[in-house]
Amino acid sequence: MSKYADLVLQSNCVFTAAGEEPFAGFVAVAGSKILCVGHGAPDGAILGPNTRVLSLGDRTISPGFSDVHCFFTGYSVGFLGADLSACKTEAELVAAAKAYADTIPVGKSVLCHGWNAQEVPVSGTAPLDEAFGSRPAILFAQGCETCWMNSAALERYRFTPETCYPEAYVRLLPDILGDRDFIIPEFKKYMNMMNSRGVTSVKEMGFDRFYGFTDILAELEQAGELTLRVNFMSQPVAEEADLAYGRAMREKFTGEFVRFSGYNQMTDGSISQLCGDLKQPYNCADTCCAQNIDWDSLARQTRAADAEGFRFSLHAQGDAAIAKVLDIYETCRRDAQGRVINRHAITDLEFSDPRDLERMGAMGVIAEIYPQIQSIADREGKLAMISEKIGMERGRYYWNRRKMADSGVLLSCGTDLPLLIDDIPESVYHAVGGYFPEGGEPFNKQNMLTVTELLTAWTRGGAYNLSCEDTLGTLEPGKKADIAVLSGNLFTTAVEDSRNLKVDLTLVNGSIVYNAL
Repeated sequence: MSKYADLVLQSNCVFTAAGEEPFAGFVAVAGSKILCVGHGAPDGAILGPNTRVLSLGDRTISPGFSDVHCFFTGYSVGFLGADLSACKTEAELVAAAKAYADTIPVGKSVLCHGWNAQEVPVSGTAPLDEAFGSRPAILFAQGCETCWMNSAALERYRFTPETCYPEAYVRLLPDILGDRDFIIPEFKKYMNMMNSRGVTSVKEMGFDRFYGFTDILAELEQAGELTLRVNFMSQPVAEEADLAYGRAMREKFTGEFVRFSGYNQMTDGSISQLCGDLKQPYNCADTCCAQNIDWDSLARQTRAADAEGFRFSLHAQGDAAIAKVLDIYETCRRDAQGRVINRHAITDLEFSDPRDLERMGAMGVIAEIYPQIQSIADREGKLAMISEKIGMERGRYYWNRRKMADSGVLLSCGTDLPLLIDDIPESVYHAVGGYFPEGGEPFNKQNMLTVTELLTAWTRGGAYNLSCEDTLGTLEPGKKADIAVLSGNLFTTAVEDSRNLKVDLTLVNGSIVYNAL
């Protein structure tokens, strides 16, 4: 590494995520790595004739952010084919879809996006059957929570508008991921979007064997076209966890931009739909969970993966589900202190028992929290749901990240993208302030984190989750120069105003990949 810096970032707010409070100072970058970090002005010895110095005022300099729970494949569905958002009638939807169909090969299914299902009602399969006959046609609604399908699509892909979610339309994914003319440009746009939010690393969920998308990742890495570090997981949907696939991916991807990170699986579902698995029955129904969960299969798959050195992330929302996941992890390999050897994680943790969070911390199980989750709710509706389903006494333990931190749980952050789109300042508003989007009284303020704890989770915690803590996650000499710069001082800005901040600059491997300065 050169003794001179290529780039020096100066600011009144340098957050290293290495345990030090934010300070006025600088971060010097040489090549792809951090040359040095210091208080005050940089030493003249590192300033060469070609050194570029950026004076950033009160902007926050931080390690790049890691989103540890993303679904690019689900996100990409929102951009398929023709954009139907301007259509105001059913007839206009059909006409726009037909016009698009005429521009693509006859053998391809007609896939479109942007239909406003709230304002433009449709009348069943008949209009699309008449327009497309035996050619499958699917018009995805805005948000992709439903779709309009013809009979040919229903038969071929075997899901319905009522089951329009990625796990259900898994048979469609090979068509989407196999369309290189669509998926490669879309992934490049996705990387640019994530970089614009300061995100430099992600953990992507890919169903089963990811339907060939890993070959595209390999090509992009070899060509030097990745601006986002991609750690991908296999989420078994059509079959149980394929360990042979995992071994092949672990051996294939050994570079610094693409890695195989293990397996991901759902357990329970949403408490709002009575599908969260609870220790005590719901207040409004004589059940602890309205769905059947094959815990034996989950345990068998997790232990088999663990035996071969793979980690598992299990998605759990209810307190019973969290406890049962910990029971599974207790049967995995652990060290002399009782901590799991592989970096197993629990995702979401919507409603938890404090005693299980203590157990989680003692076991070294990682938490993958959604710090922006309040952004898709409103106070009146959310509190009414909690009151009806579990009561406000149990509701005290909703989003209990404070107890996680106090119990020594390693925190990392995800979005379940496209459910949420990364916005780190917004996450402060919700997970530090406890505010719903409309503001007002914070919810469960006693369960919230500090700005330092949350930003550490987005950076150092994410790097640990991805087994990259030796090279990423903190601003320290010798580490990779993955850096995000926010438009203001996140630590002195009032929490209720934090949403006004944006990302101004992002570096990956010392190269600027986003610049709004």
